[in-house]
Amino acid sequence: MRPHIVFSLCLALAALACGKAPDRRSFTLQGQVESVDPAKKTVVVKHEEIRGFMPAMTMPYQVQDGKALDGLAPGDLINATLVVVSNGAYLTNFKKVGTAPLEKPPAEASNPPAAASGFELLKPGEAVPEGSFVDQDGGKRRFSAFKGSPLVMTFIYTRCPLPTFCPLMDRHFVTLQKTLKEDPSLQGVRLVTVSFDPVTDTPAVLKQHAKRLSADHTRWTFLTGDRDDVDQFAARFGVSVARALNDQRDITHNLRTAIIGADGTLVKVYTGNDWSPEQVLADLRGLRTVRELGTGDRG
Repeated sequence: MRPHIVFSLCLALAALACGKAPDRRSFTLQGQVESVDPAKKTVVVKHEEIRGFMPAMTMPYQVQDGKALDGLAPGDLINATLVVVSNGAYLTNFKKVGTAPLEKPPAEASNPPAAASGFELLKPGEAVPEGSFVDQDGGKRRFSAFKGSPLVMTFIYTRCPLPTFCPLMDRHFVTLQKTLKEDPSLQGVRLVTVSFDPVTDTPAVLKQHAKRLSADHTRWTFLTGDRDDVDQFAARFGVSVARALNDQRDITHNLRTAIIGADGTLVKVYTGNDWSPEQVLADLRGLRTVRELGTGDRG
């Protein structure tokens, strides 16, 4: 083969390889280890603001090699590198720089609210409480209006920076929407995304967010509302939301996704991001009767 042809081929292969390279960004993270789980290759870190990316918060992070967690313990002060790719994030390059006592949780954290407070966790089979919301078009919505159709519901905020948190919930719902449209047996199922960041996620913002996801509003509705009302509603599913006192847009949260039956009762709650659209679809198909799938108002 002629040298100039070989050189041209190498250039073409190099360009192809570059074209397939993932979107990769790296940030310096400084914080304190809250807990370590080598079996799941995760570490929970309470970290400082990562300038230009995310506010200070407490988050669980993945590591690619569980051995990277060797020697780390709750209370350790660390520097690390946060690597963010198009569909994931992980920590690497850990360096222990000190240790300090962990901050004690507020006294009430060890005393769960009484059942009468309205914040107790819903159990499968229990009726989901009423809630007042505003949808992506600015229309007022009562949660009871969805009764008659089974729902898959999740909680997010649109500024969430980590690909494995709220953006992953969005991607999973895009996959669910596609299958729900294609499977006649699931035609009555609705999708609901609730934002717990009403300061930023106005109806106009939610509508633009939905447009980016190619959401079909006959099937997929985006809701927000009064902050305290949304927080109380979300807490019944196990959603915990903490906001910085100096900026309500700085949010630390966990993840919960739920299936709600056509009769308005809770079917199942998925914890965190360790679930797949295939699991949800299987659970939807496993609902006991065709009546549970309902027909629902598709408007």
